[in-house]
Amino acid sequence: MIKLSALLRVFRNKYLVSIIIFVVWVSFFDRNDLITQWDRKQELKKLEISTSFYENEIAKTKKDLTELNNNPAVMEKFAREKFYLKRPNEEIFVVDDSTEEKKSAFLQ
Repeated sequence: MIKLSALLRVFRNKYLVSIIIFVVWVSFFDRNDLITQWDRKQELKKLEISTSFYENEIAKTKKDLTELNNNPAVMEKFAREKFYLKRPNEEIFVVDDSTEEKKSAFLQ
């Protein structure tokens, strides 16, 4: 009975009750509750990782572009590898290395 009267005395304090209700409301029922905040933080981490990945890819692409614009040998190598271009009187043999793909597909 003593514990119950002490508990009632605590809940008669309207300021404490208001603070408890406010904390519960903000923690669980608000539009920006704790779970939503945690999900947003996880999404932000993923976006920061993807941002750094794309920034690295942009830097690599810019480097490749400057090399292609400034070095004719690199441009020729790029044209031969990507577009299968050739010089006159030259033959090109394209070797398809699909055996690695078949082995990995077979093992899975």
